[in-house]
Amino acid sequence: MTAARTHGDPTAVDATSLLELLEAGDVSAEEVVSAHLSRIADLDDDVHAFVTVLDEQAMDHARDIDRRRAAGEVVGPLAGVPIALKDVLCTKSVTTTCGSRMLADHRPPYDATVVSRLRDADAVVIGKANMDEFAMGSSTENSAFGVTRNPWDLTRVPGGSSGGSAAAVAAHFAPLGIGTDTGGSIRQPAALCGVVGMKPTYGRVSRYGLIAFASSLDQVGPFARSVTDAARLYTAVAGHDPRDSTSIPEDVPDGMASLERGVEGLRVGVIADALGDGVEPGVVARVREAAQLLGKLGAEVVDVSLPHARYGIAAYYLIAPSEASSNLARYDGVRYGLRVDGDTTEAMMAGTRSAGFGPEVIRRIMIGTYALSAGYYDAYYVSAQRVRTLIIRDYDAAFEQCDVVLSPTSPSTAFEIGAKADDPLAMYLNDVFTVPASLAGVPALSLPAGLDDDGLPVGVQLAAPLLDEATLFRAARALEAELAFDPVPRRANAVHPPEGSATKA
Repeated sequence: MTAARTHGDPTAVDATSLLELLEAGDVSAEEVVSAHLSRIADLDDDVHAFVTVLDEQAMDHARDIDRRRAAGEVVGPLAGVPIALKDVLCTKSVTTTCGSRMLADHRPPYDATVVSRLRDADAVVIGKANMDEFAMGSSTENSAFGVTRNPWDLTRVPGGSSGGSAAAVAAHFAPLGIGTDTGGSIRQPAALCGVVGMKPTYGRVSRYGLIAFASSLDQVGPFARSVTDAARLYTAVAGHDPRDSTSIPEDVPDGMASLERGVEGLRVGVIADALGDGVEPGVVARVREAAQLLGKLGAEVVDVSLPHARYGIAAYYLIAPSEASSNLARYDGVRYGLRVDGDTTEAMMAGTRSAGFGPEVIRRIMIGTYALSAGYYDAYYVSAQRVRTLIIRDYDAAFEQCDVVLSPTSPSTAFEIGAKADDPLAMYLNDVFTVPASLAGVPALSLPAGLDDDGLPVGVQLAAPLLDEATLFRAARALEAELAFDPVPRRANAVHPPEGSATKA
């Protein structure tokens, strides 16, 4: 019997439910992957979550999983579950564009460590997801391959830079997604798309094979429609990698182990300063409700302060562009990627970079180059690093008073496509609540906490001390269970939901 006749549409449920069905033999990996590919074929022209869909490769992997399972062979912990992979992670012999004309035809000769671990776990990579070019943006409007639309409202942005991965999960094109987060690029699109998105501690997940934006900030993390799924995916990809010099050598505790322990006895610190001017009323209301619910569940709710977080955006937009300026110097028309011929080497390089990079990438390269230039290095870059140190100390002080910190993820819900495209500062301010955790390197997670008055999802952010992902997932899971948020887009302008859509089967 087919999955549709036996258990409904496989695209309607989350990864944990799919694994239960797959392990029981109630549905095959081939049926699961086929159903998701069919949904992508029917609806991704509206959403544009993917740059590349790996139909043949995904089906071959699914059939191999079914063969091994039928033969009694060991399969991985995510066997048969489709996943959308942000197109910033190298995939062997598969185009990896980073959302840029510069890498439009780039086919890496190797897999990133995260990709290798996903393959070892038998997750089925169903496609490479769209993104802001070189991960620079908060709306996924900066891709060289077109704009991604929010599945909750196709006239609005999905957030960025990992907007394609977030949109793929929200639209039920895949139950799991992988994104990268430099200043909020997992958490902010998760908030705008009504899904769970998590940035691990810096160094918890390997950056080997990740095309770099800002090397001291970039981190890989999961998207999912439930906290349990996010913890499951995090556990599959986290861990030491000797090929990444910033990888933390300590063992990673099982992210699933303490999920259901609840929050009784935990201290939750609410950043009161984050609920002031510039934050939409619907966002403020959902954060306050989340704090009340955590108190009701047995947590002690206290006020905390991050006094230097207000300088986070200014510091970030000096540090990150400076590192980007250095990292993107390699795209010179000589080694790999796009090449525009010229009469001289200088003309060739200038033509290549002008044609290959979009306006936002050029803007950030220029900011970073200026900040690192002679006479300005101490005034800008070094000063920004000092602010970063102060923000790290703020978190250290806050975590002496509490176990997790609660704030909005984004000051607003999803805005209309084009609304902020001509105002870089307004766009950068979307990351005002996510950037401080990135600068400090602490783990943080965005959880959908309800809807605003327009029926758009609101995300709340939880952050935990360095290396304490277990407490982060534990608190998020308790709040998620109490909120009982329906993660299915149902607005008039939303992408069509699967029949029987729900978080659980």
